[in-house]
Amino acid sequence: MIYNLDKINEMADGDEEFINSVISVFLEEVPQDLEGLENALEQQNHEQVYQLAHKIKPNVDLLGMEQTRATALQLETLGKKEANMNEIRDLFPVLKKDIHQVVSELKKDFDL
Repeated sequence: MIYNLDKINEMADGDEEFINSVISVFLEEVPQDLEGLENALEQQNHEQVYQLAHKIKPNVDLLGMEQTRATALQLETLGKKEANMNEIRDLFPVLKKDIHQVVSELKKDFDL
């Protein structure tokens, strides 16, 4: 398991509906953002890489995915600095793999 619900549980203070809502939003939005990020890479659009990585970062942080958050932060920074697109492309598969794994785990763990 590469996610950790400690932050969400602390915020939810026992509210299961809140926890399920956060998980549902994650499952709905993050895969779409990831797809958009992949398209931005294909189009070599630094601004979109920056924006989408910036949007993904707090979502993975909320799930305690520290390594994934660090990768998203790197992508965000490289997009903002308009770094070499190959450098950005090299990082993307790590983010994609982690997010796909978490989506799969969350769906299984929460019967979604």
